[in-house]
Amino acid sequence: MASKILVVDDEKMIVKGIRYAMEHDGYEIDAAYDGETALEMIRNRQYDLVILDVMLPKVDGIQVCQTVRETSNVPIIMLTAKSEDMDKILGLEYGADDYMTKPFNILELKARVKAIIRRASASQAPSRNVMETGSLRIDYDSREVTVDGKNVNLTAKEFDLLELLSRNAGKVYSRDKLLDIIWGSEYPGDERTVDVHVRRLREKIEPKSSEPTYIQTKWGVGYFFKE
Repeated sequence: MASKILVVDDEKMIVKGIRYAMEHDGYEIDAAYDGETALEMIRNRQYDLVILDVMLPKVDGIQVCQTVRETSNVPIIMLTAKSEDMDKILGLEYGADDYMTKPFNILELKARVKAIIRRASASQAPSRNVMETGSLRIDYDSREVTVDGKNVNLTAKEFDLLELLSRNAGKVYSRDKLLDIIWGSEYPGDERTVDVHVRRLREKIEPKSSEPTYIQTKWGVGYFFKE
């Protein structure tokens, strides 16, 4: 079955270009031209990935991303016409899995879409692996995380980061290494991307995020998971 992608951008020529490129690769494409319509479509349909512009009429892309993250882990790639680092980090802060700055290379977008969907598909393969430590339970089969028996909503990148650290408990990973493993060697972001994701993970899984129990910092080196 073809993967289903929602493209959200008020520039119809950009949507048309993405649709053509993605349908050529066998993806099924839906389109929305404002944030309000996008939210309605995401509520009523199942998507494998959302390509979401930041600047949208009615409801902006950041708010759409934040709202979606309250109920869904669908991967989100943000598109932004702004080049400032804070805009990019802001997108990740509210739960985006990746971002691209306009104008972008359609081949690079296709590569990122393919990689994200491949990772999501691979995560569905049975592994029968579960880690339980303290109040934290990580089900590597279903990519579900619970704290004190309550489900925790993680983005795809947040889970990837947690899985890598928890499967290699005690091993310290530098920010550069985490960026390379989780985001890929071609990812244009910097170490702040890792810091943002670690902070968001701590807020979601730690009993007290300011005094983390699981994701520890090795000052001057990087991060590690402590069982």
